Amino acid sequence: MTGAYLFPLVVVVALIAMSIKVLREYERGVVFFLGRFQAVKGPGLIIIIPGIQQMVKVDLRIITLDVPSQDVISQDNVTVRVNAVLYFRVVDSAKSVIQVEDYFSATSQLAQTTLRSVLGKHDLDEMLSERDKLNADIQEILDSQTDSWGIKVTNVEIKHVDLNESMIRAIARQAEAERERRAKVIHAEGELQAAEKLSQAAEIISKNPAALQLRYLQTMADMSNSSQANTIFFPLPLELTKVFDAIAAKFGAHGTAAGEKSD
Repeated sequence: MTGAYLFPLVVVVALIAMSIKVLREYERGVVFFLGRFQAVKGPGLIIIIPGIQQMVKVDLRIITLDVPSQDVISQDNVTVRVNAVLYFRVVDSAKSVIQVEDYFSATSQLAQTTLRSVLGKHDLDEMLSERDKLNADIQEILDSQTDSWGIKVTNVEIKHVDLNESMIRAIARQAEAERERRAKVIHAEGELQAAEKLSQAAEIISKNPAALQLRYLQTMADMSNSSQANTIFFPLPLELTKVFDAIAAKFGAHGTAAGEKSD
């Protein structure tokens, strides 16, 4: 008689153990009653009737998905390999179980195709310099397409854009040419500014003969103080040069007049 009572007791205990489910704070249970959706339960202690109710556990934490490297042909016909990382989470447990067979695999495949599609519409320079904009575009497309699955894409980050050796050398040559161009432009701007300043200084000195005399003396002092200077300079007053100019002009005028008389 003891064995007859013991077996039903063991069965009851086993059924109770199978019926009791404990879900953590970040977990939800999608419950089906005879194959039909009944409710989303959790977290905490829930009771499931074995054989009549079935439960599918869903994790609500953010999932990190590493998108494998994809071969992408840019709009300017450059082939690159690009990989990215995707962050998403389940926001509707019922949809993530009912609407899609495996939301993790489906999101991964969608991320790969979207990555190739979006990057293929941009030039290589945009891939390298406008990653934030491309990340936002990919996130927006993925979020809109996974919404019906109960998935929220929180962030997308392009990790690497790998180029072949020939493209790396071409970009290096382009960068070197750009640096040379900037150096030449800066040098030309410096020459222009120096010429403008010299022109202004010449105009100021021409209006003040004393300033011209001081500049003349300073130049001779600089030349005589040079460590390699082997020439002796004797300063010649500028007024004396004016006298010589006047005498030359006078003799020139007399010579011209004498020539006209002889004719």
